[in-house]
Amino acid sequence: MEPMVITYQDQLLSDGSVRRTFSNGQYEWRRRLPDGRVEWSDSQGNSGTDELLGDGIIKRTFRNGKVIYAREQGYGRTLWYGGRVMTVNQSSFDGRMGAILMAMGAGFLLGTLVPPPDFLSPEEEEMLRQKLAQQEQTTSSSGSSGDMIDFG
Repeated sequence: MEPMVITYQDQLLSDGSVRRTFSNGQYEWRRRLPDGRVEWSDSQGNSGTDELLGDGIIKRTFRNGKVIYAREQGYGRTLWYGGRVMTVNQSSFDGRMGAILMAMGAGFLLGTLVPPPDFLSPEEEEMLRQKLAQQEQTTSSSGSSGDMIDFG
């Protein structure tokens, strides 16, 4: 089953936060916290934080404590809700390229979609955090910035 695709564009605001506009009419306001997580609130009254774990997995924690996971797919694409929804970043070159390749039917160039996990134990989350820290250390020592402005 193909995921429902929702595109978005990010607009950097004067206070350093980001307004994310989705093609389904929803909005998010996002800002990076000192610990690297991203705090967000949306036009539906929801709020919480997003944390990038290793293997491209994003942990979204809602204000009420509910947790869901997403997985970055490359080319500005992220799968949510067990792979039923894909968000595509049209603000980045990778996202625009991914959208073009999808429209051309060049899915083989984009690779197989890997859905996010439904659940991770605290131990599995910690292993992924350590993996990400190792990847970032390797990237920064090789001369690349490795700096990610936003995820999800």
